[in-house]
Amino acid sequence: MKATINNQQIDLSNPLDISIPLTNNEQNPIAWYQNTPEISPVTMGDWIGKVSEGKSSTNFNNIFFNPHAHGTHTECLGHITRDFYSINQCLKQFFFTAELISVEPNLIGEDLIITKEQIEEKLHCKVSTEAIIIRTLPNPESKKHLNYSNTNPPYLEEAAAIFIREKGIQHLLIDLPSVDKEHDEGKLLAHKAFWNVKDVNNVNEDARFNCTITEMIYVNDAVKDGSYILNLQFASFENDASPSKPILYKIEK
Repeated sequence: MKATINNQQIDLSNPLDISIPLTNNEQNPIAWYQNTPEISPVTMGDWIGKVSEGKSSTNFNNIFFNPHAHGTHTECLGHITRDFYSINQCLKQFFFTAELISVEPNLIGEDLIITKEQIEEKLHCKVSTEAIIIRTLPNPESKKHLNYSNTNPPYLEEAAAIFIREKGIQHLLIDLPSVDKEHDEGKLLAHKAFWNVKDVNNVNEDARFNCTITEMIYVNDAVKDGSYILNLQFASFENDASPSKPILYKIEK
């Protein structure tokens, strides 16, 4: 099925899913010192909500997880502000032009950092885009199953986040648990720079309320760097973040 989105033609029958599914075993990625998610049948007395147990006509599971810690998620500036802002209220459009780039973070001291210069070089001479998708190198499939807690993963430097904001890019997607350093004393410099939040206790009027950060994606090597149409899907939680399913579509020439 063909469709025209943002004046670009795409084939809806060929989606490229860059999300990581949520599971209840050790294959699930983990961050922020949490345990694995829990997916288990409801039990009430001797009734178990699982067809294979022979006492239920349906499978009826409870799920316990943390969107920030357990897989692909999309967050709004409410993630860092005192006042409550919901991803479900901040994001009202779901198709965007997008540029996929691959970057090998630089070793600076003890940290692996994605710098402004690297982003600038990759976007050099590119037309304006609404979303940027950053795939870090190397890119093994084991990324989909890592426990990131206390590993000091790579992150985005503040200047890079400012550059992305100043380019007018509204949606930032990355295959890391955070755009910021794991242990940063709560500074959250890249988050604040991207959303243009100057004071988390009294959010400035020119903060970017409609912009999002999506973390813990995985982009297979078969998906080449370049321009795409992004469909940014998420569950309708009234929360600062929601598990999400970003989908890319190749732009047909």
